[in-house]
Amino acid sequence: MSAGSGGLAILAVDDEPRALADIKHLLETSTSVDRVATATSAKEALVYLSGGRYDALFLDVHMPEIEGMALARLLRRFADPPAVVFVTGHPDAAVEAFEIQALDFLVKPVSRERLESALGRVEAQSRPAAAAPAPTDGATAPGAPGAPDVVAVDNPKGGGKRLVRLETISIAQANGDYARIVCDDGRFLLRTPLSQLEKDWAQSGFARVHRAYLVNLTHAVELRAQLNGTAVLIMRDGTEIPVARRNVAALRRRLHA
Repeated sequence: MSAGSGGLAILAVDDEPRALADIKHLLETSTSVDRVATATSAKEALVYLSGGRYDALFLDVHMPEIEGMALARLLRRFADPPAVVFVTGHPDAAVEAFEIQALDFLVKPVSRERLESALGRVEAQSRPAAAAPAPTDGATAPGAPGAPDVVAVDNPKGGGKRLVRLETISIAQANGDYARIVCDDGRFLLRTPLSQLEKDWAQSGFARVHRAYLVNLTHAVELRAQLNGTAVLIMRDGTEIPVARRNVAALRRRLHA
């Protein structure tokens, strides 16, 4: 965060003047942003970054000389790098963007809603951890950012990754340090522990109902109580997910809210 008003300091980088003007206008008219600097190349961006601190880089993917992906990789060598939000007209670059740990990926033309979602993620990352209120009883912290729209999963039919939209995922099941997800397109391995997915996907309607299961509540159709105080959550496709006794009351409140 910048020292003045507490708003975000953003550096926007794009070699297309019209696109750069558009993202600059969106950023400057956001209440989350304190100041916006612009650069038309990666080299110019590095000059700005060497002269001051920025909370995030809103970065085009395809640029002459040094491309956006190369710049993002270079920033990972910084002691305190800014968050990277890609802004591009090439949605096929999303997998590579998330592999290099970009905070978000926006496809042009960028809507106000998507921009504010990305800025929310930047704010959360910039805010000291101690200042963030802890969620309780399954609730999410006010103002917490939404999860990315897509996740990159291992492609079981060959090498590389494929993109899965978060809204199509119904279940994530713990698998050691990884998670197996069930979605409309099948079952895939995600190289992220369930505990991290619980945090990342909380704002997208997911709830931890059991130590081994994270579920998308928009895919749930019934909560069926069991005699021993536990419950079973019935999903759209008929799958039954066990609900731990300690989670039953909070889950019932969420489903009937």
